[in-house]
Amino acid sequence: MDIEENQNPNPGEDGSLKAVGSFLWDLLKIFIIALVIIIPFRIFVAEPFVVSGSSMLPNFHNGDYLIVDRLTYRFSPPARGDVIVLKYPKDTSQFFIKRIIGLPGDKVCFSPDCKTGDQDGHVYIFNSQYPQGFRLNESYIPAGVETLGQSMNQPLGSDEYFVLGDNRTASSDSRIWGILPADDIVGRVWLRVFPPEDAGIIRTPAY
Repeated sequence: MDIEENQNPNPGEDGSLKAVGSFLWDLLKIFIIALVIIIPFRIFVAEPFVVSGSSMLPNFHNGDYLIVDRLTYRFSPPARGDVIVLKYPKDTSQFFIKRIIGLPGDKVCFSPDCKTGDQDGHVYIFNSQYPQGFRLNESYIPAGVETLGQSMNQPLGSDEYFVLGDNRTASSDSRIWGILPADDIVGRVWLRVFPPEDAGIIRTPAY
């Protein structure tokens, strides 16, 4: 009697093992492709952030889900009025959301320190274009809210920015911890995803 060696007593078993192996390999490939696409996208293009705290009221609330554009500032400098996510200069493991007020070359002054006759706590910018200074028209700040703090005596350097929270009475910002180095800017707040009723693109104000 002839004997066939290596005969599989269960013909269906190999097929099942091959199917499971193929599925796992496909799953691994999908996972690897996702990592190759998503990780660079989050590092270099856009990243989600959730607002924590009230320093940007009334324009951004605790729990707002935002998308931060990390790409734009690689090609063009930050603009006055941009809302940004930044690394806290005194502890770069912490992230803040603030608004850019002072640009390189600017001196930032808060009335009544500015010798303009304005006593109502407005923000003034002095630079080469406006040596006599101009008052920021901050329409995103509720009427009657004063911006108080210590004015700058020296112009900002070539890679330095001055940032404020929109909630001027309850914000830890450049008035307290000083200038923001450009290297600590994560990116521009581009889109609000949540809550749905406030979803939309974040616009930079025109002064």
